[in-house]
Amino acid sequence: MKLYTGNQVAFYSVLSGIAAGALFTAGFFFFTDRNSNGENKVASETIVSTISNAPDKNIREETPVLEVASNSGNYTQDELQNISVYEKCNEAVVNITTQTMGYNWFLEPVITGSGSGSGSIIDKRGYVVTNVHVIEDATTINISLADGSNYEGRVIGKDVESDIAVLKFDPDPKTELKTIQFGASDTLKVGQKVIAIGNPFALERTMTTGIISGLGRPIQESTNVIIRNMIQTDAAINPGNSGGPLLDSQGRMIGINTIIYSKSGSSSGVGFAIPVSTARRVVRDLLAYGKVNRGTIQASFVQNTSRIAAYAGYKISTGLLVNKVRAGSLAAKAGLKGGTKAVQYGTFNPQTIYLGGDIIIEVDGIKIDGLADYYSALEDKKPGDRVNITVYRDGHNIGLIMELEN
Repeated sequence: MKLYTGNQVAFYSVLSGIAAGALFTAGFFFFTDRNSNGENKVASETIVSTISNAPDKNIREETPVLEVASNSGNYTQDELQNISVYEKCNEAVVNITTQTMGYNWFLEPVITGSGSGSGSIIDKRGYVVTNVHVIEDATTINISLADGSNYEGRVIGKDVESDIAVLKFDPDPKTELKTIQFGASDTLKVGQKVIAIGNPFALERTMTTGIISGLGRPIQESTNVIIRNMIQTDAAINPGNSGGPLLDSQGRMIGINTIIYSKSGSSSGVGFAIPVSTARRVVRDLLAYGKVNRGTIQASFVQNTSRIAAYAGYKISTGLLVNKVRAGSLAAKAGLKGGTKAVQYGTFNPQTIYLGGDIIIEVDGIKIDGLADYYSALEDKKPGDRVNITVYRDGHNIGLIMELEN
């Protein structure tokens, strides 16, 4: 056993104290430095977790500070274009709601139906263009503007063949209406960007975007109405969008949204719009005359059927039978022939028709299977226009040229 003197004991005690103090200081700086520089994150989090679970309530876990990045002005060129078109045009899109009145068993007036759609203000005096089917059979028409004001609308004119109607409301004299300008539809290209604004499901002034998916589509809207040259688009069009504008990237109207092709009634990526070239011509006539002045053939027609063809011995079962031609008309002068053999046609409500005349099978290169094709072929024709007509007569196809009348 080794013995130490009193001086040695005192010396080693002082030395041990200095060493302990040095180790404590080094450990303190080690943890402080590592935490402050974030170099030992796992160890730091473990320590914080241990402290936060400690029974000492005076020690709290520090709350992290979340930084929020500003997106002010960070828009893509495409987004800026969309924003610009919406800001330019949305206030010119109106919400149209309608009510249909009827009578109950006690002859009291009651509301029997209602509907909604969209429209575009095309004149600061309060003229609005929309679809005929939006306001069809309406007793009252209400037009709602972007500022929340409501006005009663009245029909200036409507054209079933193109499904275009013009309405009018009387704005407050202090209200400065925004309008949508007509663009051009004859230079459109498949793949071109388009923008639709409307009121789907009563959600006012909703904007959707897409492209032109097809051009020149003939779409049958009803039994006797085929609208040709329709614009097909994948921009979402839903119930309530009808009558609203289809716009190009400059905010110009290139079409009027009209039809959805869908089994569910909601947008399925296939929507159709009436081209603005048709709208421009129809609106001009509706404003001037309240109707569209189209060229017509002064004759009456009957839809050909397989039953009629079998009875009359015709080799074709489509086209339009020329029932009667008005005497002295341009059609008669062009050589169009009506029937001469009177027969009763129909079971429950028979009518007299005349067989043995011409059967119209083509107008200006458009095949005529029925009345809808005939009306569609003459949709953009004016009185005085000359058309080429092909008729089936005595087993042969014959070409005629005739001038259209009022």
